Amino acid sequence: MLPELQEQEERLQFDRFDHEDAWDLGNHLVGLARERGHPVTVDIRRGDHQLFHYALPGTSADNDDWIERKIRVVRRFGHSSYLVGQTYRDRGTTFDQQPHLDPARYAAHGGCFPIILRGTGPVGTVTVSGLPQLDDHRLVVEALGLFLGSRSPE
Repeated sequence: MLPELQEQEERLQFDRFDHEDAWDLGNHLVGLARERGHPVTVDIRRGDHQLFHYALPGTSADNDDWIERKIRVVRRFGHSSYLVGQTYRDRGTTFDQQPHLDPARYAAHGGCFPIILRGTGPVGTVTVSGLPQLDDHRLVVEALGLFLGSRSPE
């Protein structure tokens, strides 16, 4: 599974990412979630700047807490929160068992993906919370693929 997760990060990269892109991507993600009846919260940031945040019915402030914890993992490790968690699972342990990171502040659960600028690296995050972790991850990856595929060449 790790090779597939790494391939996603190689493939799902932006040539540019600005406020309008965050708005469009966020609305696209919310649309997918609504179509499927998924009670999720969507969050998009560039650096520390929150550019998009929307909570669908059925979510709570707990989803916001999960988002913050997942974002900290992506910022610290530079990879999707699911990839980081899977790395530990593949080693026969869990991220939460690591003594150096407080699980109340860090969650290596699926749903947060780095916004990667081609040739630059991670510049932000897109996060979903509300589904089982693999489903959160898959929803973000699907939305990124559709969004990036729909953009006209520059």
